Amino acid sequence: MSALEPRVTQTSTPAPPHPQGGILGSAYRTLSIGMISCIFLIAFEATAVGTAMPVAARELDGIGVYAFAFSAYFTTSLLGMVLSGQWCDRQGPLRALTVGIGAFAAGLVLAGTATAMWVFVLGRAVQGFGGGLVIVALYVVVSRAYEERLRPAIMAAFAASWVVPSIVGPLAAGTVTEHLGWRWVFLGIPVLVVVPLAVALPAIRRTASGPVDPDAPPVAFDRRRIRLALGISLGAGLLQYAAQDLRWWSLVPGAVGAGLLVPAVLGLLPRGTYRARRGLPSVVLLRGVAAGSFIAAESFVPLMLVTQRGLSPTLAGFSLALGGLTWAGGSWIQSTGRVAPYRERLMVCGMVLVAFAIAAAPAVLVPWVPVWTLALAWGVGCLGMGLVIGSTSVLLLKLSAPEEAGANSAALQISDALANVVLLAAGGAAFAALGGGTVGAGAHTAGGPDAAAVSHPAAFVVVFLPMAAVALVGAWVATRLHERPAAAEIS
Repeated sequence: MSALEPRVTQTSTPAPPHPQGGILGSAYRTLSIGMISCIFLIAFEATAVGTAMPVAARELDGIGVYAFAFSAYFTTSLLGMVLSGQWCDRQGPLRALTVGIGAFAAGLVLAGTATAMWVFVLGRAVQGFGGGLVIVALYVVVSRAYEERLRPAIMAAFAASWVVPSIVGPLAAGTVTEHLGWRWVFLGIPVLVVVPLAVALPAIRRTASGPVDPDAPPVAFDRRRIRLALGISLGAGLLQYAAQDLRWWSLVPGAVGAGLLVPAVLGLLPRGTYRARRGLPSVVLLRGVAAGSFIAAESFVPLMLVTQRGLSPTLAGFSLALGGLTWAGGSWIQSTGRVAPYRERLMVCGMVLVAFAIAAAPAVLVPWVPVWTLALAWGVGCLGMGLVIGSTSVLLLKLSAPEEAGANSAALQISDALANVVLLAAGGAAFAALGGGTVGAGAHTAGGPDAAAVSHPAAFVVVFLPMAAVALVGAWVATRLHERPAAAEIS
């Protein structure tokens, strides 16, 4: 556990020997553009795939396991994150990033050519493994290549790179889905892999490749942590399967999944994480609470709009476009130096905004409530997420010594992905229990004659309201991100 529990007195990172300047200054320009290109790829995939997912699940007769198509990504990303953290600390982030981008693209191709729902889910799982490798490697690059004063700015730039995909992605994906078919949404995105490979990798090779101390003996892979990573991935998958099946014999895989998951989580996250211990453990916990509650809710927004309000896939996805702008705005706010002394209060406020947005979303199930109200509410929630997600990343790197950046970044991303899996499993089980598995079954045409017969608004309500309560818990966790003066060290 020592790798995940650095002393606060060891938090300063030696500044790289670069001249003064911003993230687009001469010393950082190529690296920053390449890094932002990687995030752009991930953002475009998330927004475009989310738009096409309801159509893909319906065509593959997979509405009943709709949540599993999302959580499979996060389940395998857990393994990728742990491997990436060790790989980066041992050899630098370059190889992990290269392999991750390749796996990410391969998963998209597999999903896009699927003829059965289980193949589609498998493709999402391959994607997730690649995504787990990539995201941790990017955090390690930030830790090694950027001065501490520039880290909030590069995190804000990462958030800003979601703006164009959040606007163009749903519109493009919806148009392609309606005119060419959902498969081309998945098969077309791998073309974007060329940009990160051509721009980011050479710059990373020059600035952040290799171990932190080239003269130190090579550090072996921690086999125990790899076993725990396998346990957490397998356990999360079994738990998700049990939650979707909802038959008495599903208790067996559910119990086995919990038996694998609990010790793995305790071994991979900082001690005291789930007790909201002050400092690094609460930073890691807050990341999971925020991301899990928000993503679990957002995953059902397009499905709700398509099946309950008769929107086309294009309009359903486009209703979330405002969120890209407000998320970037929130991330920019947290990056300004003037708000740094108030970061904890800012994050509390952010979680309250997230809770409000999630709680307000099911109001569109009432026929006379305009659909655009959901777009406005979701924009408010994304503003809160921009404040919180960027800040957790900044605080984590501040609390991490250089040689621990990979392990600690992996812990942050594990919390993020694990919360997504668990809360998607809970939401998916509640959704299925109230008839959500038949949503859209007879309404292949939006607003078709059978739509009312398969309308289950309560199935959506039991997804959104509990997630809003989880977000409110996150507001409390956000008050515990700093150590008290009397406990200045994490022992």
